[in-house]
Amino acid sequence: MVAMLKTLEAELGGKPYFGGEALGYVDVALVPFAPWFATYERLAGFSVAAACPGIAAWAARCVAENPCVAASLPDAESVFQFVCGMRKHFGLID
Repeated sequence: MVAMLKTLEAELGGKPYFGGEALGYVDVALVPFAPWFATYERLAGFSVAAACPGIAAWAARCVAENPCVAASLPDAESVFQFVCGMRKHFGLID
C-alpha cells in the first residue's frame, strides 16, 4: 500500500493537484480513496501522512478547497466501521 501511495506521490510531484493547478480527472478518480486512509492506518499500523506527506496534503486540499468533493465523500469513521463490519461478517475477526 505504501509503495502504491509513493508512486502516486511521485506522479503528483510538487503540483497541488494531479491535473496541475486545478482539480482534474485523475484527482476526481482518486479522491474517493482518501476517506479510506484512516482505515488503512488503523488496521495496517502505518501513517499515510508520515509515509507520503504529499498524498496526505493532496487529499486534505481536495476536500478543503472543493466543497462539492467534501460533500460527496463518506466520513472516515463510517468507512472504518463498514470495514470492521465486513471483517466480522466474513469471520476475519471475532
